[in-house]
Amino acid sequence: QVQLVESGGGLVQPGGSLRLSCAASGRTFSNYAMGWFRQAPGKEREFVTAISWTGTSTYYADSVKGRFTISRDNARNTVDLQMNSLKPEDTAVYYCVADRIRRRAVLAANQWEYEFWGQGTQVTVSS
Repeated sequence: QVQLVESGGGLVQPGGSLRLSCAASGRTFSNYAMGWFRQAPGKEREFVTAISWTGTSTYYADSVKGRFTISRDNARNTVDLQMNSLKPEDTAVYYCVADRIRRRAVLAANQWEYEFWGQGTQVTVSS
């Protein structure tokens, strides 16, 4: 059974930092791109970032570029999201996702390209 379990969400003040982690199990995730999406109340789910199966390529939404960093550890089957300089508009439920295509060459931002989703973790940026 494939599982993605996020952790690390919480409440942080504007300008602060949080680190999200995603633990994957149930298949060889080292062969699949991984990523993060988020959904704020009343808004559509949106792409945040993705990392290739090798970890050598990354892709960020313009809204988080320069502030967020995605990384992965294939030996531990984990994906992390370091979030710095957080803004109130970053408030959302953050979802860890795994690609449906093995060893994809070009990272995808479309949610339909990701087959597995975690349960989500809440991030709230507020003073």
